[in-house]
Amino acid sequence: MASVKVKFRPSTIEGKEGTIYYQIIQNRVIRQLKTDYRIFTDEWNETESCIIISSSERSNLILSLKERMEWDLKRLDMIIRQLDNRKAGYTADDIVASFQSNAEGQSLFNFMQNIIARLKQMGKQRTSETYQTTLKSFMQFRKDKDLLLDEITSEMIQTYEAYLQNRGISRNSSSFYMRILRAVYNQAVEKDLTSQRFPFKYVYTGVDKTVKRAISIKYMRQIKNLDLSMKPTLDFARDMFLFSFYTRGMAFVDMAYLKKKDLTNGLLTYRRHKTGQQMLIKWEKCMQEILDKYETTGTPYLLPIIKVMNEDERKQYGNALRMVNNKLKEIAKTICLPIPLSTYVARHSWASIAKSKNIPLSVISEGMGHDSETTTQIYLSSLDSSAIDQANSLIIKDLR
Repeated sequence: MASVKVKFRPSTIEGKEGTIYYQIIQNRVIRQLKTDYRIFTDEWNETESCIIISSSERSNLILSLKERMEWDLKRLDMIIRQLDNRKAGYTADDIVASFQSNAEGQSLFNFMQNIIARLKQMGKQRTSETYQTTLKSFMQFRKDKDLLLDEITSEMIQTYEAYLQNRGISRNSSSFYMRILRAVYNQAVEKDLTSQRFPFKYVYTGVDKTVKRAISIKYMRQIKNLDLSMKPTLDFARDMFLFSFYTRGMAFVDMAYLKKKDLTNGLLTYRRHKTGQQMLIKWEKCMQEILDKYETTGTPYLLPIIKVMNEDERKQYGNALRMVNNKLKEIAKTICLPIPLSTYVARHSWASIAKSKNIPLSVISEGMGHDSETTTQIYLSSLDSSAIDQANSLIIKDLR
């Protein structure tokens, strides 16, 4: 196995800083790996081959150099072990070349950032955002201290899970982060950047059935009948909530990207962003009444959520969603609603009210109440859409 030694070369000019370099030895062949780390002679311990950290004004700089050196040595150790595991001959030059190439995946943060960049290039914006959110959470856990892929251990992942729990993160959200990190780790294993040690074996990666956040038809009527004519932002939030309810709990992201061309001959047709499943909804008078209240001239979109063309549509959607959910919470307080109100509540409320009217679970697909979305997709995809439209008409009629 190759060896690495840290060396210091003093400057030939008195009073000048010398340089640190690494000596790579493999099969008695020695190669030098230069660094840009510069220190004075009295800041180097020749016996221990390490930097001396003093209380001088250079202490922060010296500490930073020491940490960078430790990181370099970890990378070199990982490179050597990877080369050894391949059971093929290699040279000291191979070690140097691998180190200098900044190969993808030397560290978790870099490897994950590369995955995020590829997802964006592939047009998978939403997936890239979930990976970015997971990376941000893990970086906070690590206090921005990067680590090698080989340093990911079962103990570390269990500690991260405890960290999330202590911060009040729900079990499902914690599991979501774990599944994304596991997918990243498995990609690194496939690329031979680390070995499979199953570090996620002892953390929760399942999906708990969430508590339904549904409101009764009584509260839906109260929301619908509120006089918000003098409060346009609350009125808009209420309208978007009702539109979601009227359209069988349509997700806000799907509402945002509805096109005018999706509405033809009394039928609204769209594909769910989350699953790609095609949805067909009979157009009702109450839906048109909401449309008639807002101006969308100059945009291809049906609703006034994405309003400005040639600007970041994803950002406009996100800003609108936050605003609507904030205003819905104000509406909830107005009618003394016992649960927080959000666009998500409209989806569960439709399913809950439909169920209370003895509409067959096969028609509402239980919505929304199945343990897995796969089952929901199977039920919905096999239904005659007219049965769903009939159920929807019954529910909307109850609001009149």
